[in-house]
Amino acid sequence: MNPVSTGSKTVILIPTYNERENIRMIVPEIFAAHPDVHILVIDDNSPDGTGEEVHLLAGQYSHLELLARPSKQGLGAAYKHGIQHTLASGDIGRIVMMDADGSHPVEYLAPMLEASQAYDLVVGSRYIKGGGIENWEPWRYAMSRYGNFYARTLTGLPVRDLTAGFLCFRGDLLSRMDLDKVGASGYAFLMDLKYHAVADMKARVKEVPIIFKSRREGESKISHHIIREGLKTPLRLFLRRVGFK
Repeated sequence: MNPVSTGSKTVILIPTYNERENIRMIVPEIFAAHPDVHILVIDDNSPDGTGEEVHLLAGQYSHLELLARPSKQGLGAAYKHGIQHTLASGDIGRIVMMDADGSHPVEYLAPMLEASQAYDLVVGSRYIKGGGIENWEPWRYAMSRYGNFYARTLTGLPVRDLTAGFLCFRGDLLSRMDLDKVGASGYAFLMDLKYHAVADMKARVKEVPIIFKSRREGESKISHHIIREGLKTPLRLFLRRVGFK
């Protein structure tokens, strides 16, 4: 179990692997709009020098911290480490998860943080009214929409965008969660985490519409392993939902 947290600090977790150019842009954008938040960059020993760039930026921004990890171990492991590290520091009111590449625009932080005053989990959603995606190829858009339909059907969760990665959790919810129950390692971790929060912890959830942007620099992290895990995780959660271990 994580340390109990009922504080007021907002911490934004940004996992990175080879995101030097993107982190150079996103950090100043966040602090320009929300100077009182804290940012924790969780870097998996990026060979492009992302960690070194964060150290340089930390000289300008006192609320920026780097959590350096020894190797690339997956999105789920990075987020778990970041959550535990953050909660251990105490006084945590909200924890935001967002990508480094600009696909989660900073302008949506304000409505998400506002909604988090009344909800335990706020999802930056592409698939509710007012949400959308810019400049995706038709095959990628179709795969995402089908994947969400598949995941909703099997998990039974009342969330339109189950694969969303732009999330805001209340710190006290995350402090009560057993992250060992969240087994997925790739992007499916985000779906698994939502299931644990809503189905197991009975979290109050709200979707806020966002326009998802194309990444600014670098290459997508989508892989065959991530796609396979994205197909297997909803099935595993369905079996858990109907009583199979």
